[in-house]
Parts: sequence; structure tokens; C-alpha cells
Amino acid sequence: MPIIAPSLLAANFLHLQAESQMLNQSVADWFHLDVMDGQFVPNISFGLPVIQQLRSTTQKVFDVHLMIEEPEKYTEAFQKAGADILTVHVEACRHLHRNLQHIKQCNMKAGVALNPHTPIDSIKDVLHEIDVVCLMSVNPGFGGQSFIPYTLQKIRELRKWIDALNLPTLIEIDGGVTLNNAAAIVEAGAHVLVAGNTVFASQNPIYTIAQLKQIQ
Repeated sequence: MPIIAPSLLAANFLHLQAESQMLNQSVADWFHLDVMDGQFVPNISFGLPVIQQLRSTTQKVFDVHLMIEEPEKYTEAFQKAGADILTVHVEACRHLHRNLQHIKQCNMKAGVALNPHTPIDSIKDVLHEIDVVCLMSVNPGFGGQSFIPYTLQKIRELRKWIDALNLPTLIEIDGGVTLNNAAAIVEAGAHVLVAGNTVFASQNPIYTIAQLKQIQ
């Protein structure tokens, strides 16, 4: 069964405590928290204070996705705010290996995200240092976009590398995940499904999460 990581970007920000309680009652595994700075992506979301407040509402894993410039400046701050996994974009890191080491030194799991145009070759030499590879299946910045079909091929290729090297690295898919395409994504080799609108726009989010969780 896949790991389900609902994206709080699609939640009702006026009722974040209630949204958190709903996720706690569901079989969701992680909270996916998108941090945007308006520079790396053309949108601004939320930051450290919101994550710190949410941390007090749950024991579930905080999967923090930094869509920001110079993410290395904030590693320790996000660890203190409650991040369990800290994901940086390969496109935003001049010294990716150093960034990954710093994240791990701060006792977090290290994630690397790749935009749709970025080849997976870009992380091949540091794959052994990465706990989670987040493949963006939409162009980052806004929720509600359609899944880019070519992502399935990237998943297959990356999964072959991970399996060949016998690594524990997880493949996470972020963007356009729905009940209609989730099975194909998992079949291609993904381990983690990030779902925003699919969950939070659902009439019954807890049931929708359960449906995603049951996908083989």
C-alpha cells in the first residue's frame, strides 16, 4: 500500500486545526507541507509559524517541501518547527550534497524534488544520500493542475535505479494525483502519493484517503 501524504496547500486555512483533526482520524501517513516564497515559484503559501502551530496538533510525519530559493539557510529553523522530512529542489541548490548532509545532521530525512523538465540523471550521483525523491508531476506553484503523463516514465526509470542499488529511497509523486490515476502511478513504482484537491475537495475526505491507501 502506498504512503498517503495529503497536501495542506489545498486545506481550508480558516480551519487548519479541524483539517488536522480530520487527517488524524484518517489513514493518512504524512502531512505534506508546501512552503513557497514567490521567487522559486510564482506563488506564496505559508512558512515556519504555521508549521510550528500545526506540529502541536498531530504526531504524524511532517513532510516539508521547500519551493524556495536558498533553502540551505533555513534547514535548522524547519527542524525546530517540526519537520521530519525536509525536501529541497535540485534546481535551487548549488551544493546539493552539502545540503543533504546538513539536513541529516539536523536529524531529519533528506528529500530532493525535481521539476517536470529536470532529468533524473541530475541526482544519480547523490541518490544514495536521498531518503525521498519527490517527482513533480505538475509545474510547481499552484494546486489543481493536471498530471503530466511523462512522469510515469520518470518513475519507472528512477525505480529501476533504486532497486538496482538496493536503496531504501522512496519515490514521491506530487501534483495531479487522483483516484483515476493513482493506480497507474503506484504500478509504475511510486511509494508516496501527495494529494491535495483530491482529498480536501472531496465530500468525504477520510473515505477518499482510505481509497488511495488501498491502491495496490
